[in-house]
Amino acid sequence: MTDPVFDETDLDLAQASALTEEALLGADDGEMFAERSVSESFVFDDGRLKNASYDAVRGFGLRRVNGENTGYAHSTELSPAAIKRAGNAVRAADSGAGGTWADAPRSTNHILYGDADPAASPDFTAKTELLAEIDAYVRAQDKRVIQVSASLAGEQRHITILRPGANPVFDCRPLVRIGVAVTVEENGRRENGHAGAGGRTTYAQWITPQSWKSLADEALRQALVNLQAVDCPAGEMDVVLGPGWPGILLHEAIGHGLEGDFNRKGESAFSGRIGERVAAKGVTVIDDGSIKERRGSLTVDDEGTPTQATTLIEDGILVGYMQDRQNARLMGMEPTGNGRRESFSCPPLPRMTNTFMHAGEHDPDEILASLKDGIYAVNFGGGQVDITSGKFVFQCTEAYLVKNGKIGAPVKGATLIGDGPSVLTRVQMIGNDFSLDPGIGVCGKAGQGVPVGVGQPTLKIADVTVGGADIG
Repeated sequence: MTDPVFDETDLDLAQASALTEEALLGADDGEMFAERSVSESFVFDDGRLKNASYDAVRGFGLRRVNGENTGYAHSTELSPAAIKRAGNAVRAADSGAGGTWADAPRSTNHILYGDADPAASPDFTAKTELLAEIDAYVRAQDKRVIQVSASLAGEQRHITILRPGANPVFDCRPLVRIGVAVTVEENGRRENGHAGAGGRTTYAQWITPQSWKSLADEALRQALVNLQAVDCPAGEMDVVLGPGWPGILLHEAIGHGLEGDFNRKGESAFSGRIGERVAAKGVTVIDDGSIKERRGSLTVDDEGTPTQATTLIEDGILVGYMQDRQNARLMGMEPTGNGRRESFSCPPLPRMTNTFMHAGEHDPDEILASLKDGIYAVNFGGGQVDITSGKFVFQCTEAYLVKNGKIGAPVKGATLIGDGPSVLTRVQMIGNDFSLDPGIGVCGKAGQGVPVGVGQPTLKIADVTVGGADIG
């Protein structure tokens, strides 16, 4: 059988399978994760093509698991000799072996995305002309625009996962993203706006004039809003979060704390709390890697386990964690399809895919009307979270003052400060306007970055600490 991962190497699939079986003899679990990926990126900045790159990478990672110990070795050389060297290296994990080889992941026949190569169409010239057109379009909209940065990025990743005594697992993963950033200036003041979108498809749906113009208009709108922003007041106040991308706060504030490794080791604020109330009634949180063509979706995770919808919090009660194979086995639970890695050079970890809160029953206008004196936060930038305590700090990139239910001036410098375990207990109203983000998320953990999705409806949360802008 031909396999694009092993094409033009010193290995074929049968040899690689036999070598993997030999290397993992006597282990509790493990796999070879082999990969061939091609990627490209284009950045049109300040009126010119600033960067264009094309990369092709091939390699494998071999993991040997015994009890809590893991041995991992990787190489860009796909050859019998390299696999044998890796097999010798990973035997460092042999203390703690249970002596029972873990069952292989169940097979799946669902396909969440096609196998088309995003780099194949349109061609180089068309892509650069598109970015130049975006630049010209934005500049024509408003004389205050002083800089535009437009970008395209795409990849196609073939993976093969081999385990002793199991059929090979194959996947071909496309991923594309388009982004527009705008800087405006007025009376010596400069502000920025950004919009992006993407998913596990080709470029086709994202580069239509209707699509890219909506992104360009949104980036410009944000920048112009920020030109009018006033300093944000500080203090404890009620906050309304908008739908979609503001779910990044949910992702960071509680999502990482519900990953299996942190809970097995007792490092999470949610450790040992299955069955307890951790959020207000009506709060249901799901991680679902099986949504077709979404940025955080995978047909199978990076251990070969089919992805699924995993309920984490149901009506405020903690009911589950996100699991890879090793942590699930050690905790006596089932893997949930959340074993993910950045590339063949990294071991898998329990990671989020698309993490979101279900919709409620309130109209978003009703939620805003109920806010007497607070902040309406529509977009977020970066943030920091401490997994053990759940404490977080998030920067709002678009937020507004609200007084007696009326949206007022935009504010700058707003940060939301709190802790995940308590912030969800203060959810007062949940909107009926659930949406997912446009496809821009990247999640970092242990030095690895993976694409993710987030989502939520409009939410009202009581008594959030808001940090204001520096004045003076």
